[in-house]
Amino acid sequence: MSSLFSSKQPQAPLAERLRPKTLDEVVGQSHLLGESKPLRLAFQSGKLPSMILWGPPGVGKTTLARLIANTADAEFIPISAVLSGIKDIREAVERAELTLQHHGRKTILFVDEVHRFNKGQQDAFLPFVESGLITFIGATTENPSFEVNSALLSRSQVFVLNALSEAELGLLLNRAQALVAANITMTEDVREQVLAYADGDARRLLNFVESLFNAADGANVTAIDEAFLQTTMASKLRRFDKGGEAFYDQISALHKSVRGSNPDAALYWFLRMIDGGADPLYLGRRIVRMAIEDIGLADPRAQSMALEACQIFERLGSPEGELALSNAVIYLAVAPKSNASYNAYNQAKAFVSQDSSRPVPLHLRNAPTKLMKSLDYGKEYRYAHHEPEAYAAGVDYFPDDFPPQQFYIPTPRGLEGKITEKLAHLRALDKQALDKKAKK
Repeated sequence: MSSLFSSKQPQAPLAERLRPKTLDEVVGQSHLLGESKPLRLAFQSGKLPSMILWGPPGVGKTTLARLIANTADAEFIPISAVLSGIKDIREAVERAELTLQHHGRKTILFVDEVHRFNKGQQDAFLPFVESGLITFIGATTENPSFEVNSALLSRSQVFVLNALSEAELGLLLNRAQALVAANITMTEDVREQVLAYADGDARRLLNFVESLFNAADGANVTAIDEAFLQTTMASKLRRFDKGGEAFYDQISALHKSVRGSNPDAALYWFLRMIDGGADPLYLGRRIVRMAIEDIGLADPRAQSMALEACQIFERLGSPEGELALSNAVIYLAVAPKSNASYNAYNQAKAFVSQDSSRPVPLHLRNAPTKLMKSLDYGKEYRYAHHEPEAYAAGVDYFPDDFPPQQFYIPTPRGLEGKITEKLAHLRALDKQALDKKAKK
């Protein structure tokens, strides 16, 4: 066995020891790094733009940034948006200026988790990206369209990285075994469980197998079977895999317990999944969906609470974040239920997809120019705020000759009970206005 177990000198973690040194050693991302693919072409040309690497954890964002710096023979300055602030950005810029003046080398500024920087922090290094002093590479697990300033986004090329497939993870497992545990074997069942546990995350895989191989070495085990795996690593393994039936069964049980207004059962299934290794933020996204789909406008606070719980987890992590998510689960379970807005969305979407492209009626069109006004754009539009009850009774907001449609039918529960009353009142005002118009 390699010196991972026998050496008295401290060694870097396995994930660091297996970090690729060249582009050809990178596992995965063939859509970007394959022959004639965009990122490989950028490497080969040496003309590397500022870029944002967007993808889930453990797919090689930091590795690619380091390889880019090596290829470009540039100074590499990594900072973390979680731990850094304006002061760190200024120090990086000063270092870049000195590197350029004294060594004639450009600087690549790598910002890990760039979505954590606020607008002011992102703005702080934008001028130096524009001047060409630094080449910016940002790494993020969040959609940059929502988390990165538009000015910085427009000056960066976005590359989307994918979670590694089980076949790609298998290649990494083979490399790890050859490096540190060549005399240890594992059954096919164990191998499948290990790859499922990694869930597309290379770093997670390598950290886990390093612990597994250490445990085997300590127990003088040369053949890892399922019994050894469960005995030594059960607390780290998922009790379900992300694509497996048990996972979706438990998600279904959680969702249906919330929909069925049973807070105790909902909390049970939520914590079963947390205990089994489910990603809390994945559960958070499903909790937000429950708020939208099953509660909707009966209690709009449910959506806000679910979304805030996700944000709390992102900011604080475990256990505080998990407690916030459990609060959201309980609140959703006891909230009034309505799928009226969810049904309205689906019905309207289906109608629009099959209907013709109808023009906007003249009275609803904007008229910013004289020509548009001469063509009767905006003519006879009634400004609702100038009308009694701020409602232009009798006005039709659908396209001309549009068949009567009612997509949204509120329930009598929660806030939607009030919405039902208001809509009934407004429809009565419409009827009065139309009757009055018909008599003229």
